[in-house]
Amino acid sequence: MALLPFLHPWRKKSRRQWPTCEMGAAQKPSSLSQQNYQTLLEECFKKGCLFEDEFFPADIRSIGKGPLLQKLPQRLLWKRPLELHRTPVFYASNKKRLDLCQGVIEDCWFLAAVEALSFHPDILSRVVPTNQSFERKKYAGIFHFKFWHFGEWVDVVVDDRLPVNEAGQLVFLSSVYKNLYWGALLEKAYAKLCGSYEDLQIGQVSEALVDFTGGVTMTIKLSEAPPDLWDIMTRANYSRSLMGCQTQPARRVADKECSVQKRRVLSNGLVSGHAYTVTGIRKVTCKHGPENLVRLRNPWGKVEWKGDWSDSSGKWEQLSPKEKILLRKNDDDGEFWMSLQDFKTHFVGLMICKLTPDLLSKELGKKWTCSTQVGKWVKGSTAGGRMKAHNAAFWRNPQYLLRVLQGNGSKTSRYSCSVLVSLIQKRNDHHRNRMPHLHIGLSVYKVGQEYHDLNRKLPAAFFVWNMPLNRAVFVNDREVTQDFRLPPGAYVIVPATAEPNQESNFILRVFSRKHSLHELGGDSSCVLSKEIVDEHEDWEDFFTKYFDQYPEINAMQLLRILNNVAWTKLQNHGLRFSLDACRGILALLDFNNTGTLSIQEFRCLWKKLLQYQAVFQKNDIQQTGTLDQVELQASVQELGISLSNELCKLLAMRYGNPGLNITFESFACFMLRVELMMEAFHNTSKDGKGIYLQESEWMMMTLYS
Repeated sequence: MALLPFLHPWRKKSRRQWPTCEMGAAQKPSSLSQQNYQTLLEECFKKGCLFEDEFFPADIRSIGKGPLLQKLPQRLLWKRPLELHRTPVFYASNKKRLDLCQGVIEDCWFLAAVEALSFHPDILSRVVPTNQSFERKKYAGIFHFKFWHFGEWVDVVVDDRLPVNEAGQLVFLSSVYKNLYWGALLEKAYAKLCGSYEDLQIGQVSEALVDFTGGVTMTIKLSEAPPDLWDIMTRANYSRSLMGCQTQPARRVADKECSVQKRRVLSNGLVSGHAYTVTGIRKVTCKHGPENLVRLRNPWGKVEWKGDWSDSSGKWEQLSPKEKILLRKNDDDGEFWMSLQDFKTHFVGLMICKLTPDLLSKELGKKWTCSTQVGKWVKGSTAGGRMKAHNAAFWRNPQYLLRVLQGNGSKTSRYSCSVLVSLIQKRNDHHRNRMPHLHIGLSVYKVGQEYHDLNRKLPAAFFVWNMPLNRAVFVNDREVTQDFRLPPGAYVIVPATAEPNQESNFILRVFSRKHSLHELGGDSSCVLSKEIVDEHEDWEDFFTKYFDQYPEINAMQLLRILNNVAWTKLQNHGLRFSLDACRGILALLDFNNTGTLSIQEFRCLWKKLLQYQAVFQKNDIQQTGTLDQVELQASVQELGISLSNELCKLLAMRYGNPGLNITFESFACFMLRVELMMEAFHNTSKDGKGIYLQESEWMMMTLYS
């Protein structure tokens, strides 16, 4: 289709000359989900115009009413990326480091969640469809993003007009790469979902994580952290989990460290009342013994921790030269390391969002059942309030009969099963922050055999004579989650508000290996159940048992694992790792120079291999079990690395067969090397152009690895 000249970004046209189109009154949707991206895109192409979203207009109505207005420049303009940069880019997969920066909105919680999302390209691509572009054949001024919104995935459409100051600088979220715009447009779509930009001012990292994934969250109060906190974080880091955390809010009085502000930079470099992304964990070997480190990133893209294991800390001298080079960054980019103990001391909460609820479960197997029930607390009817003395209305709350079934025949599930219950409230206002969250909670009761076939609500007398299995905690968060170990049997779940006659909609979700759920006295057909499969869970159990027996593995043991475990379909093409390849892999990942791999180092390898496998199979168009040079370059680029044609050809000559085709074994080996060397370069370069290494460091990086 021939496009009008305004769609050609290289033609100099002023904004006044660009035709725009709005939806007619007869086409106005009644909800976000009815604004169809593909239909609107085709309509814009047909009319030869740029999309303008009248439901989230480029004016003060989309900004909102509140304190945010005071932070805006005197003259606020709305411009499209093509008016701000000669070569705007929507999304660039070769930008390995996430370099988004917070604007004047206090939405660090949102940005911390976005950064956590970036570590999972498959999840990110669902939220941010990366096939969108500013190229002439794809561009019509319209973009779309997908969010999990109270039980369903919603496609949110926006135009690309962004608020800027007179200098053309983005007022809200921006990127270090000035021509990169997916982050700013994602923030705009999320603001539309929440009602306005103002509605992003206050929030919890856990809320955005759920909206990006539809997953289940758990919040750990770090002052009361469980003894196995490191194990929980390890399982989260090497599985499909996203992690964020938050510091203690500032006191309202001034102290010696800083002036009175809601978010203050403390003398230790941390920001009070601020959200951070957990970007990694690492157990390092110091001269005095091992130490657990946590890597964090400030959404501001600057201002870092100044204590032990900070960029300038002397603690790094206790590590081997290789480990120091690969972990330490001497750059004020907002990312830093700190010890686990300091993390527990200076942060108040750790939020983990997982697509399957097995972080605390020790059960074998990889299948989970998730049941979802939409409900409502109605004044004078089903809003009974919490269970307490002199409240005879508690029984009026919605009640759900849960039958926990034996999961998988294991000995563990015969006696107790892991059950996770999530309660999410949904206020009756389009604007996220106009109605404060109610205090909500849930109670779980064991019921006897006489109630197993009950279809009506339990009477008030039952709750007078029976105690709940849990201590119901009522908090004014959007979501309340509780984890249980329950023997197979029948239970009743009662979600409630703290006080009677408080109205709200809610979603109740139950996760376990195997169960059934229905509402007592309600329509059981309203319950939606689905099966969740965690492809990585079985391997984690196998590796844990293997490394319990062999805490460190050598190249021969690595060879046996990779060749004897049926972990990839590529083995149908005769894939076998050689001993020489395993020695090379071990040399690359053996940071401590022990000649072996720990379970931590192996987990890192395994996660990489699964990622490489998915990209390799996707680009092996002919399914030959090898990649040619074109497919190789596409695979490398998809993994976020830009290599020249000349360098790709050299890599094919070095790692390829006589026909210059690359097997998966060779692809994995050279990708590990490329990523490690690039990490070393970025960590040691002060200007991004060159590095300075001592002779011993150079020999360590080039010969041993």
